[in-house]
Amino acid sequence: MRDPVFITRVVLNNYKSIKECSVRLGPLAFLVGQNGAGKSNFLDALRLVSDALNTSLEHALRDRGGINEVRRRSSGHPTHFGIRLEWKLPEGTHGIYAFRIGAQKKGAFEVQQEECRIFAESGLGEESYKVENGVVVKAPVEIAPPASNDRLYLVAAAGLPTFRPIYDALSHMGFYNFNPDTIRDLQPPDPGIVLKRDGSNLASVLGVMERDKTEVHKRVLNFLSKVVPGIQGIDIRHIGKKETLEFRQLVGTNKDPWRFMAENMSDGTLRALGVLTALFQSADNQDKTVPFVGIEEPEAAVHPGAAGVLRDGLRSASLATQIAVTSHSPDLLDDKEISDAQILAVVNRNGETIIAPLDEAGRSVIKERLFTAGELMRLNQLGPDKNALEKITPKQLELFAEFEP
Repeated sequence: MRDPVFITRVVLNNYKSIKECSVRLGPLAFLVGQNGAGKSNFLDALRLVSDALNTSLEHALRDRGGINEVRRRSSGHPTHFGIRLEWKLPEGTHGIYAFRIGAQKKGAFEVQQEECRIFAESGLGEESYKVENGVVVKAPVEIAPPASNDRLYLVAAAGLPTFRPIYDALSHMGFYNFNPDTIRDLQPPDPGIVLKRDGSNLASVLGVMERDKTEVHKRVLNFLSKVVPGIQGIDIRHIGKKETLEFRQLVGTNKDPWRFMAENMSDGTLRALGVLTALFQSADNQDKTVPFVGIEEPEAAVHPGAAGVLRDGLRSASLATQIAVTSHSPDLLDDKEISDAQILAVVNRNGETIIAPLDEAGRSVIKERLFTAGELMRLNQLGPDKNALEKITPKQLELFAEFEP
């Protein structure tokens, strides 16, 4: 089985409440902490990369209120923010993608520096580019596309075969915060290849999944039937030029399932279906259409007793797709099979978000299976490792430092 990990390390500088962080990611990561700790800001930094590549940097910033809402608020108010992603692809290449965005007057911005470096599997070859203030200072080819100081250069570089795979992977990362009302609405049909953030094309995605990936579709229904007892199936119902979901569910002692349109289903059912579809949409895909899935509080609106089913779904899906979720639910973490390495503790100290592996005490009791992560959360004992934070060197926080395995 292929290694599901795509993003191996994330470095953030001055992103919203995060002053700085260097975080390594595995196949499955739970970012845990109280409300307002800054868990969502970590995932949002990765989503900004995907949004900026899919639309434009200007659109991605404007969607977040502008650069003054993205760069960290503090005394002195830093004038820039930066993101560095270390990654690896199934074909064996690995590398770095990083950029720093600076604020200008009246809410304007500029790409101060951007760099992409791609290393061959053997480690002997390298392809790269470097852009500073809208000027290509290191070109990937002799005649390189022109740069602009308000756009990410990777969009232009994607026209070159070397950079296309990493552009596709980064732009196809999926981040989800489902809106049940949006799922209830009649939806315009679309290709159904990648699930949208709010679930507004869920019917199309499930239709394609049922047609092309029957076993994956059955897996989604199997998990859903454990969350919502009696669910027998889901059909796509066409109404005029739009479509919606129709659920078949056993009710009471009836032998035949009743049919319910999406508009009549509970928030929890629709949200659970969205989460499960997001998790498994790339299962059995050799090209890993969505190489990274981030989900905000997957347990929200789901009965606490069903949290274990979602947890099993997360674990199963992470065998094929890298997954990161935010949570402040002890129920989701109530499992001794969740390892200490899968937990990232997130706390807010004086307005600054700290993200790190669990402290030594937490790691020890989880490894010895004395407590689950959920039990530690109920006791308010899921804290970040101070020693790990102190061991992070200034070089590890640099956006454009040399790659170190």
